[in-house]
Amino acid sequence: MSQKPFGTDDFALNPEPRCPCLLLLDVSSSMSGEPITELNEGLKAFRDELLADPLASKRVEVACITFGPVHVATEFETAGVFQPPWLRALGETPMGAAIKSGVELVRLRKEAYRSNGIAFYRPWIFLITDGEPTDAWAEAAKKVKEGEAQKAFAFFAVGVKGANMAVLKQISVREPLKLKGVRFRGLFQWLSNSMKSISRSTPGDEVPLKNPTQGPDGWASI
Repeated sequence: MSQKPFGTDDFALNPEPRCPCLLLLDVSSSMSGEPITELNEGLKAFRDELLADPLASKRVEVACITFGPVHVATEFETAGVFQPPWLRALGETPMGAAIKSGVELVRLRKEAYRSNGIAFYRPWIFLITDGEPTDAWAEAAKKVKEGEAQKAFAFFAVGVKGANMAVLKQISVREPLKLKGVRFRGLFQWLSNSMKSISRSTPGDEVPLKNPTQGPDGWASI
């Protein structure tokens, strides 16, 4: 996978530590209708929340990989310039290939940070799906477990109605979460709050996160 050129001038203009967040978004045909509409609205709200925080807008970087088929919709960009892609639902669910592509994209981004002397927080890989893989996923699961063990990234899986939670449990080290209805805006509100909290910390620090399954604002269940 190719990483778009990111010159030293970009890092020189903004030498802040980076907080990378990769979104792996299922856009298979089963997401058509209200789910894909709410997902698009949630992405815009995510962008707006990060933009409203001066520090997060300089530190948080967002990238999006869609699958159905696998496509790098946006490379890593700081929240201040990130433009959410407009998603359309079509195709199958090549989740295994999407995860492997995501792990590689994160690896390349970390290389760019290191080569330019930029500090960074542990990347987040955030998978959202409403189905089950239509391709082989065992190797992807292995890469997730290896990456978690090496603290190379933190992997989160969210299943929308219809998702095969049994498969997600075999892929993710963390307990996968079930989205309540199509509460994508609540999900992205939680994600933006989490990114903002992490971006205000020191790289390497453990940051307590709000439990998304609790309270009236909870958007997920186990």
